[in-house]
Amino acid sequence: MEKAHHLGVDIGGTKVAFRVEAGAECVDESAFRWDPRHSADRDLAQLAHHVERLRARLGVPLRAVGVAMPGTVDPAGRVTAWPSRPEWNGLDLDASLSALFPEAAVARADDGDLGALAESRASGCDDLLYLGVGTGVGGGLVLQGALCPGLGRGSFEIGHVIVAMGGAQCVCGRRGCLQALASGPATLRRAALLRGAPVPFEELRRALREGAPWALTAVEETSRALAAAVAGVQELVHPELALIGGGFAAGLPELVALVSGHLAELARPGQPPLPVEPAALGGLSSLRGAVALARLAAP
Repeated sequence: MEKAHHLGVDIGGTKVAFRVEAGAECVDESAFRWDPRHSADRDLAQLAHHVERLRARLGVPLRAVGVAMPGTVDPAGRVTAWPSRPEWNGLDLDASLSALFPEAAVARADDGDLGALAESRASGCDDLLYLGVGTGVGGGLVLQGALCPGLGRGSFEIGHVIVAMGGAQCVCGRRGCLQALASGPATLRRAALLRGAPVPFEELRRALREGAPWALTAVEETSRALAAAVAGVQELVHPELALIGGGFAAGLPELVALVSGHLAELARPGQPPLPVEPAALGGLSSLRGAVALARLAAP
């Protein structure tokens, strides 16, 4: 009997990744970068082209599709905000995805939520907080093995939790969001101000290893903001474990220990600090989570 094929799609600001699994086996992985001359119509046409190429390679129908999406989508399925690709604002995403995959069940969720789902399954922890630190700060929460707040109820926007009243301006329009203090670009901007010169990522990594004061101060601020957000989530829902992933965090292995240290400082009697570990799947967490969502969506 032919195994059902489940497709995960990770739609990012610069590229789109695909992963197809049949049973427990990965049978196809591919990716493409968006055309720089983008518009919503051009993007959808490019996406449709790569989906058709994928279908031709597979030669079998898809059972279900899970889509990881970083933009904000309202309950009616329309994109309301996506700073990386503002041309998508107002797009009926649900209708567009259904048109792309008419033969399959389709579900979509926030990329941070799906990253948390994949990391939860990889770690075997059913009560898990995940933070992805990269160009922005995303993340998700899994409680008793299920996404929280749950599909159709909005995403777990930990990057827009306010951790510093009157703090740095966020792309969302507010001040003091976790993302505005702890994202990769925010950390590099702070490092540049402290150093008095531009700081590329590789230079920050090297300087942090060598103990340069400006690098230590810049990353300490990032870790302190992350710890404040983690401590707040712990007080509310009591996960068992926090995992830190994302491309920027993966390049700074010191970050996990720094966050853990600040959590110890924030601990109160009767509430031991939450354990913090590096995420296991790195940049693949959202894509793996999209495949998991496809399996959940399959009839």
